[in-house]
Amino acid sequence: MTIAALLIQPFIDDGALRRALVACLALALGGGPIGTLLVLRRMSLMGDALSHAVLPGVAVGFLVAGGSIGAMSLGGLAAGLAVALLAGLVTRLTPAHEDASFAAFYLISIAAGVLLVTRAGRDADLVHILLGDLLALTPEGLILLAGVATVTVLGLALIYRPLIVDCFDPQFLRAAGSGGILVHALFLGLVVLNLVGAFQAMGTLMALGLIMLPAAAARYWARAVWSLMVTSAGLGFAAALVGLLVAYHATMPVGSAIVLTAGAVYLASVAFGPRDSLRARYLAAAHLRA
Repeated sequence: MTIAALLIQPFIDDGALRRALVACLALALGGGPIGTLLVLRRMSLMGDALSHAVLPGVAVGFLVAGGSIGAMSLGGLAAGLAVALLAGLVTRLTPAHEDASFAAFYLISIAAGVLLVTRAGRDADLVHILLGDLLALTPEGLILLAGVATVTVLGLALIYRPLIVDCFDPQFLRAAGSGGILVHALFLGLVVLNLVGAFQAMGTLMALGLIMLPAAAARYWARAVWSLMVTSAGLGFAAALVGLLVAYHATMPVGSAIVLTAGAVYLASVAFGPRDSLRARYLAAAHLRA
């Protein structure tokens, strides 16, 4: 079998694999810019907390309407926004730092979500919600992911300038009266929206994998914010493509294969990327010694 057949034939033969590839493209287009901004704002772990915070809402939607994508998505969106709002209020009304508030609500949320699902006696459903099933994605799920990517790109375009200023000089934005709090709230809303979309494909445990790992890898390849976003989206889609092929040929869980591939891309970038990687630092040090 030729290399072209190994790379292309699976997508020709398997409709579920084609849908998964389109879903990953949508995830990369929306998640790449979001992951980049999470890294720049030093909110990577906060994104992880929010990815699990959607679980109780997803569980409620599942228990009320079964496997309805709409119900689970609305429930997850409501839960994620509620956690973001409550954590923000606690941070502003008490001496607690924002990361501690998110961690506290994240732990409460994931425990409540697991309890809600297991109380119904459905361990298999809990596994499905936690780990997802990308190959079982329905056309409705694809439409949801495409909608999330579209809203994300348009939303970031509207708040791009104040959002970038807030990343590097939040005091200036507040002093200029340009709505720093509103920009931060809108950004958190887009983060939750992308996590809800990613949950449909990757489950709550791995929803952040295709958002954060490519974004973390992109800093070793690009410098400007816009190029970081584009690179992150490109690396995310490439990792998803390779991960799908590995899962197909090696009979592996799809979500795990994609996230592990994205992890390999990150490690390779840390080692060999052209900017600030181990190799780049070694060459710079050798040049100085010479």
